Amino acid sequence: MIVFRSVLFNAVFYLNLIGQMIIMTPAYFLLPRKKAYGVAKNWAKSNHWLFDKIVGTTFDVEGLENVPQGSYIVAPKHQSFWDAYALLPWFDDPLYILKRELTWIPLFGWYLKKQRMVPVNRNARGKVMAAVMEQTKVEMKAGRQLIIYPEGTRRPPGAPPEYKYGIARLYRDLQVPVVPVVMHPGLFWPRRKFIRYPGHFKVRILPPIEPGMDPDAFLAHLIEVMETASDQLLIETVAGNPKLPLPPTAVQRLAELKAHAA
Repeated sequence: MIVFRSVLFNAVFYLNLIGQMIIMTPAYFLLPRKKAYGVAKNWAKSNHWLFDKIVGTTFDVEGLENVPQGSYIVAPKHQSFWDAYALLPWFDDPLYILKRELTWIPLFGWYLKKQRMVPVNRNARGKVMAAVMEQTKVEMKAGRQLIIYPEGTRRPPGAPPEYKYGIARLYRDLQVPVVPVVMHPGLFWPRRKFIRYPGHFKVRILPPIEPGMDPDAFLAHLIEVMETASDQLLIETVAGNPKLPLPPTAVQRLAELKAHAA
């Protein structure tokens, strides 16, 4: 049954993406940019509904009271494709720095350009990266929220942290609060696998880290805060889903936490 539901969900998920882009494109490009963002946010909400009704996976968002007003950096854990879009409905005007190749995709790339996402050539250096930062600053001054994954790429639940220094540079240069977010969707939507597992998990938004810290001290603090909260949430998620099969990284991390607590 899990395999059947996974296949069905994956098929409907991509049909939903393609169908909504085709159907909503005329309205999307006639609307002002920020109002047009509602199309992408509604697509995310529809995926949450599909995940619930087809797979049986639900989630709650905790800590919305920690979200500041105006411009800030959102720093979430990144475990699956789910968290690449899932948080859109909870932020006013989110922004991504993303690889430029995504903007070349028909329809999808047009949506990215309409929302003034910041494309980057990952092999670029010097002046190109300076231009990326300047474009990001312009968008942030307009009150937008930058979503950036501190570890850079998807990591399996419980895996040892691999935070990149880029988040510290952004914190230093943009001078806005950083809002850490921990979650374990990778237990239910594993990376590089088609299988989807039923259950319930939480997205936990932590208190913002205000600007003004030394970048090195900020990064150390961010890692400590996020990893402590992530470990606690891993324990809670596994306890709340006793039938959920766990990846080796999660099994090992839970064993380490149990041994440390003994």
